[in-house]
Amino acid sequence: MKWMSFRYQGRESFGFVDAADSVVDVGATGEWSSLKQALGADALEHLPSTCVHAPVHRLADVQYLPPIPDPDKILCVGLNYRDHQKETGRGGERHPTIFTRFANSQVGHLCQIHRPHESPTLDYEGEIALVIRKPGRRIPKDAWLDYVFGFSAYNDASVREYQRHTSQFTPGKNFVRTGGFGPWIATTDEVGDPESLTVATFVDGEERQRASSSQMVFGFGELIVYCSTFTELAPGDVIVTGTPGGVGAAREQRSYLQLGSTVEVVVDPVGTLVNTIGTG
Repeated sequence: MKWMSFRYQGRESFGFVDAADSVVDVGATGEWSSLKQALGADALEHLPSTCVHAPVHRLADVQYLPPIPDPDKILCVGLNYRDHQKETGRGGERHPTIFTRFANSQVGHLCQIHRPHESPTLDYEGEIALVIRKPGRRIPKDAWLDYVFGFSAYNDASVREYQRHTSQFTPGKNFVRTGGFGPWIATTDEVGDPESLTVATFVDGEERQRASSSQMVFGFGELIVYCSTFTELAPGDVIVTGTPGGVGAAREQRSYLQLGSTVEVVVDPVGTLVNTIGTG
């Protein structure tokens, strides 16, 4: 099943994708105000059968929001593919490189990512994101999948100039409206084997990145185990698991995102996240 958050006629809501071109407006029933709230109450499994009278909207008529608009935590993983380590000359530590994003740095599918006025060095980073299903601290290695609600696509777009001001990534990763997230979350039962997911990034139709989740230095389970040692993971938390090689800053001729460009991040079999580049 695919779950998403959206805005319809000025009202924020959430629901599940019905067939290929519509969404069932679960939020309109009034029982739960957000996907994160329903997830935290462990209510999602039963909602489809109890929302038979909920309104249904065409996907073309809603504005996509980040699937979890207000996560408690967005934990991002840097340098988690060997080819990206090679092209940057960084990485290789015994533990994952973790940094954070803020919720207001995210936009949904078909929304503009903003290249800030302060720098033209906005770069794409196509990634696989996972969303946490239930609370967990010190999660054991053999139980990690029990804590995953599902997977999504993420463009962890980065303002390289600000990312490199110091050894800390935070400024370059948190300009407002620079991270694309969506279009929805595909639940684990729909995704199948998480080790066989693929991620690819296209800029104006040109393929720039492609990799399999099996190529990650630290796999999904290792990331969940590691992150849950220093923080309690909560329902709706997002872990963005790293980008493959092929970023614009590492090309022979640096290729940053231009105003008006379109970036597609395809996570198979989850879906395709599309964002255009504006200014702000």
